[in-house]
Amino acid sequence: MTEQLPVTAETEKTTQKQQKERQFKGLSLTERKQARREKLIEAGIQAYGTHGFFAVTVKDICTEAKLTERYFYESFKKSEELFQTIFLKLIDELQQNVMQAIMQASADPKKMIDAGLTALLTTLKNNPQMARIIYIDAMLVQELHNQATIHETMSRFDRMIQAFVMLMMPHLDRPNREISLVATGLNGYVTQIAIRWVMSDFKQSMEDVLSSCRIVFLSLLQTFSEKEQAFVKDSSTLS
Repeated sequence: MTEQLPVTAETEKTTQKQQKERQFKGLSLTERKQARREKLIEAGIQAYGTHGFFAVTVKDICTEAKLTERYFYESFKKSEELFQTIFLKLIDELQQNVMQAIMQASADPKKMIDAGLTALLTTLKNNPQMARIIYIDAMLVQELHNQATIHETMSRFDRMIQAFVMLMMPHLDRPNREISLVATGLNGYVTQIAIRWVMSDFKQSMEDVLSSCRIVFLSLLQTFSEKEQAFVKDSSTLS
């Protein structure tokens, strides 16, 4: 026979609390709060991505999410906090798409370049709300509201491109500080093209935009390859 543990006042109190939490559609209070937070995030993507951060109020977000304003402040202190949360979520999604495409490409550097850039541009064109939030509103929010996290997060693209350069040219014998600066330059180049493309509502064909982005990566590949060949030649001569 299984021995039953004595029911203490504390145990009974805990049980009552758990039962109370699960009175609404089988969800606990914590689960309901998380569900409301997710609804606010999705509403924010829809509203900010359609109208722009500065044209959207907390009330607009709540109307879109079909929640009262008190639930907004349950999860976020202010609009900028929701925007930052959305920005981080979208950046993660964009970076994952790009890195997955690069890793699935063949070892040919040119094919890796095309795969990464195609994944970036395709993701933006297929998700215009994401594109607007990342490449238009985030820049303005960062500048006007001193959102250091947005600046730091955009720097992750520098590091991603640096990792890509090392993956593309695994035998590259260049100082890390040089590769880091080059990665920052590449990021800035592609970012400015992306901003122009997004602001024009994707009027130029993706083929043209891809070609423009590809040029600088191919030039880098050629320049570094020539340096490596010259280095190997000099080393052979000295030997």
